Amino acid sequence: MQSFAILYPAFAMAFLTFGVGVWLLMMRIKAYKSGTHPSYFKFNEGDLPAYAKQAEQHYANLFEMPVLFYVIVLLAFVTQTANLGLVLLAWVYVLLRAGHSYVHLGTNKLLLRRNMFLASFIILVVMWVWVLLALLMR
Repeated sequence: MQSFAILYPAFAMAFLTFGVGVWLLMMRIKAYKSGTHPSYFKFNEGDLPAYAKQAEQHYANLFEMPVLFYVIVLLAFVTQTANLGLVLLAWVYVLLRAGHSYVHLGTNKLLLRRNMFLASFIILVVMWVWVLLALLMR
């Protein structure tokens, strides 16, 4: 396996974030056209329709826990601790986050959304432990 294979899931995660950013823009345009006062977009003052607020919250969420994903991927790459198992875990993380995005921006079923979030959280913790153990065993 080539060591840069661990970077591909990070690219996929970034493209997921870009896609949600486009979705957010579309929801903001829709909100503006439906009468949301421009002061909301200038100063974050006033109300926003639920669909646009949901998109905003989800976009912000992609800059919270996933930041730790990018860090561990880069650490694994730089320290050359990435192997097939870690790459597979990284892809599972991305798939779970994509599913989480789909649910959150779609039906927003809380139980399903929570379960996808928790599963991705557990995968991320396992990735951190994996890299730590690989470094400790050197």
